[in-house]
Formats: sequence, C-alpha cells, structure tokens
Amino acid sequence: MLTKLLSRNTCAECKLCCIFSRYDILETPVLSPEIRKKCEQLLPEIKFISKGKESYLFRMNLTEQQDLFSCPLLNSETGCILGTEKPFDCQIWPFQITKINHQEAIIISTLCESMMQQPIGVLIDFLKQDLAEKIFSYAEQNPDIIRPYDNRSPVLVLKQEKF
Repeated sequence: MLTKLLSRNTCAECKLCCIFSRYDILETPVLSPEIRKKCEQLLPEIKFISKGKESYLFRMNLTEQQDLFSCPLLNSETGCILGTEKPFDCQIWPFQITKINHQEAIIISTLCESMMQQPIGVLIDFLKQDLAEKIFSYAEQNPDIIRPYDNRSPVLVLKQEKF
C-alpha cells in the first residue's frame, strides 16, 4: 500500500514496526477474527488478548534484548509470515487512525525515520489520493482499530475533510 513512499527493501531492513518496547506494547496491530484464524493456522502456539468486541492483539514474546517484544509473525529472514495478508494496521503503518476530541484523524508515527524524511505535504497528498478514504472506511467497520491520540504524532488528515 505504501510502496509509492517506501521501498520494500527499506521496510525489510528496518522491521521497526514489528518490534515494540514496554512503552509502546499497546501499539501492536489490532487483528480481525479472520487474521486471528489465519495466524492460529500458521502458528498454533500463538496467544491472543481480546480487544473490544471482535478484535485481538498478539500476546507478544520478549526478544533476546529482554526489554523489547517482537511480533510473533516476524521471521527475521523473510519478514512477516502473512506476506500481503498482514493485519490492516501493518499494511498502513506508520499511518494510524486515532480519535482526537471525538473526531477521527490519521496520524503518522515519528518512529519511521524513512517516512519522516518525506515532506509533510507529500504525506498528506498521498493519503488524500485514496488511502485516507480506505483507512476511515476500515475504521468504520472495525472501530477497535481506532487508538487514543498520543499527543505527539503529527496529525495529517481529519475525517471531516473531503478528498
């Protein structure tokens, strides 16, 4: 989804979006029931935590560094074992949908250094071409994906805007 802005190689080398600290552990991807089922088929030992009515989070595993958690779907050689079927959160990261004062907004995580090198106008234009509409539509069907605003990430698009 984001290959117009980021190369697959850049993402594959980084993998930052698949590793979480104790401080951002709640930023793990929100999983639909379909994705959960697929994950259970691939990794029967995988554990989940319920989030909302029909969504789940992974119970993360500590890495060798003991203060970091890695996504159980991360293969250090090949990346995500789900390939193109990865959770929606992962497909759109470093963009995230959040709620600010009862209004949905798309923000960008400042953790993605490659994306943060892009001019903010380029990111906004990219979202407005059609990704923002997809994100807001997905969030309407899957409200558990909407996160509280973290008060530090740049806001790129508000839902009320017309594209």
